[in-house]
Amino acid sequence: MFDAATKFIRTGLLALGLIVPAGMAQAQNLASLPRQGAAAQAVGEARPMAAWVAFCQRVPSECAVNPSEPATVPLSPRVWGAINTVNRRVNDTIQPVTDEEHWGIADRWDIPTDGRGDCEDFQLLKRKILAEQYGVPRRAMRMTVVIDREGEGHAVLIVRTDRGDFVLDNKTNAVRPWFETGYVYVKRESQDRIGWVSLGRATSPAVTANW
Repeated sequence: MFDAATKFIRTGLLALGLIVPAGMAQAQNLASLPRQGAAAQAVGEARPMAAWVAFCQRVPSECAVNPSEPATVPLSPRVWGAINTVNRRVNDTIQPVTDEEHWGIADRWDIPTDGRGDCEDFQLLKRKILAEQYGVPRRAMRMTVVIDREGEGHAVLIVRTDRGDFVLDNKTNAVRPWFETGYVYVKRESQDRIGWVSLGRATSPAVTANW
């Protein structure tokens, strides 16, 4: 069943132009890499969401942690170009719908094989593409729960690099350092085991006053 889903995703992405050659990704990268930034530090253990647990039971390969993989990825022009390209193209391609509209339940995590999904589904697809098509280590890409500018719960994908942590988000095509998003960072997937760690509700000092 999973093999069939993987084939469906790859076929669909090819048709939609979401898989681009490595040379093209590099040609489309920004003229310069982002400046060195800070990483979002874990401060302890955190409880996973029930919907994430159910997703991991259905597709365990998407939640597995391989400690032999690097915890951060060198932010080369090719990787930076791939991150920006995949973020933008998934955002432009997947139709945003709530889980209630899509599945008739409050919360479900899944790869959006039918072209529809909510915030976590966008990010799961981005991670899948970056890992399978660009070789970005999964361990360096962590699903993350935040509180957005409207005070609502939201899921983003953090890519941990040697220049800091960068956020892929379906609310914007801009890939930003975590501390420039205006979000409150609640928790993310652990890099050491299958589970979650707390981010201590971290915010950027520049946006703390807004919350």
